[in-house]
Amino acid sequence: MSDDDLVIDQRGNILVLRMNRPESRNSLTRAMIAGIGQAILDAESDPGIGAVVLTGTGDKAFSSGMDLREFAGTGSGDDATMEGTRSFMRLGQGQSTIPIVGAVNGTAVAGGFELVLACDVAVVSSEARFGIPEVKRGLFAGGGGTVLGTRIPLAIALEMGLTGDVIDAHRAYELGLVNRVVPPEEVLDGALELAGRIAANGPLGLAATKELLWRSALDPTTVPGRQLEWQQIVLNSEDAREGSLAFVEKRPPVWKGR
Repeated sequence: MSDDDLVIDQRGNILVLRMNRPESRNSLTRAMIAGIGQAILDAESDPGIGAVVLTGTGDKAFSSGMDLREFAGTGSGDDATMEGTRSFMRLGQGQSTIPIVGAVNGTAVAGGFELVLACDVAVVSSEARFGIPEVKRGLFAGGGGTVLGTRIPLAIALEMGLTGDVIDAHRAYELGLVNRVVPPEEVLDGALELAGRIAANGPLGLAATKELLWRSALDPTTVPGRQLEWQQIVLNSEDAREGSLAFVEKRPPVWKGR
């Protein structure tokens, strides 16, 4: 990966990851995938980071998904690349512990759309388009796109998957796939504002809420047991006591993440 292919920028307690290959519609190389995964892994263990914003360069494409030319011609990569890749693959299952906000600056199709689905919330450009067009190439959305049926009505998910047609940003909002539709020039600021509101909350409470909500969508039978475990962790934490004390004292809480 070129040093410029993934731009990492910390703004206060928000980590911004920007895919920076506009000439290829921000398509994902193995190294970029590993870099995104590793950056999120590092953010999870950094108490100074409360949320991650994921975006792309330009106003045409968020990401077109995998760089197929590169994937066809390279091996699996070294151990460091594989560790980052494994971390990246957790995203589609909601297994990252830190909140991820998509700042979807342009069209997201195939693996790019799967990346949007992996974000916890998304602020998107009014010019963006979304879809899983893999069937048009004799393929299928094997990187997480087939979870679409858990996010929107099954008939709509099947129509999108079986035709390969794309939908516009307002239709994506109507279906509940994205949180906000804004003018293109307001995407990043809108995502940073939303990420800031999220990151102001208690880290343990955020991690518990994120995990349990994702589980309720993807594997609901595991929720009751895991909820009991989280209750013990969160209710006995310093942050729970701090949150209550800050409320009584009418001041902002100071979180420790424990």
